Amino acid sequence: MSSQALSEILKLPANERAELAMALWQSLTNAERDAELVLTPEQEAELDRRWAEHLADPTSAIPWEAIRRKLLARE
Repeated sequence: MSSQALSEILKLPANERAELAMALWQSLTNAERDAELVLTPEQEAELDRRWAEHLADPTSAIPWEAIRRKLLARE
């Protein structure tokens, strides 16, 4: 993709960019997604560690709305 085409796409309203992103994602086959989203052994180990931590203490989870509020407060 040319930088000019990307520049034009980035000028689209947010809802149109989101719609385009979803259309692009949905255009990928499962095999293409699997090939592109391969985790490193370190990433797999970290996900396993976090999952085990959550299973050991499910109350430690922070609800998405709390995280979202915190992130939006930074802006």
